[in-house]
Amino acid sequence: MSSVAPTKAPLHPLLAQYLAQLAANPLRTKAMTSATFSFMQEVIGSNVAGIPPPKVSKDASSVSRALAKARIDSKALKMALYGFCVSAPLGHFLVGLLQKAFAGKVGLKYRLGQLLASNLFIAPIQTTAFLSSMAVINGAKSLDEVIRTVKGGFMSVIRVTWVISPLSMAIAQQFIPVELWVPFFNVIQFTLGTLFNIKVKKMRLAALEKEAREREREKARNAAESIVHEES
Repeated sequence: MSSVAPTKAPLHPLLAQYLAQLAANPLRTKAMTSATFSFMQEVIGSNVAGIPPPKVSKDASSVSRALAKARIDSKALKMALYGFCVSAPLGHFLVGLLQKAFAGKVGLKYRLGQLLASNLFIAPIQTTAFLSSMAVINGAKSLDEVIRTVKGGFMSVIRVTWVISPLSMAIAQQFIPVELWVPFFNVIQFTLGTLFNIKVKKMRLAALEKEAREREREKARNAAESIVHEES
């Protein structure tokens, strides 16, 4: 009897083209992927977080009204620029350094070492860059506002990363073919990025609402003091 070796299921043509581009032009392909996903994260995050749609003039076209209703605005374009110019190059550079540091090293202790290095060094850098960029894109006008956003969201983001990173790696090593790891991790990062984007927006909304309440209280105090002063 002759045995026939099992054959791999053929890849979808679009996925095959993507993998070919990834092999031929890794940084460019990653940048375009990150820009697309970052754009989608902004649009989804704005809708889920309840960000008010941008105001449009009464004589605006139906297309402009539809874009505003969907929260497709300058912030979404800025997020795409962040994905293309910051997220993808930073990740490409940091992961490249990590791969060089552990190149040719095999065994459980090296896999654990690589995972620890990723979580303790790479993840904090990427988280800081992400939160800083989100703060600026969502309206932070000073360094103090950016720092507050990073401090407010850093630990919650990094804790989720520390849980998801080893879990997704274990799933990839067990069930995902190596050639599909990049698309797999892209989907994981897109999902996490969307959740983090929603969290940052809700934090920003809460901060703006608090500032508005404080301004109203200040106006009320000033009005009361003015009445007292006039009566005296």
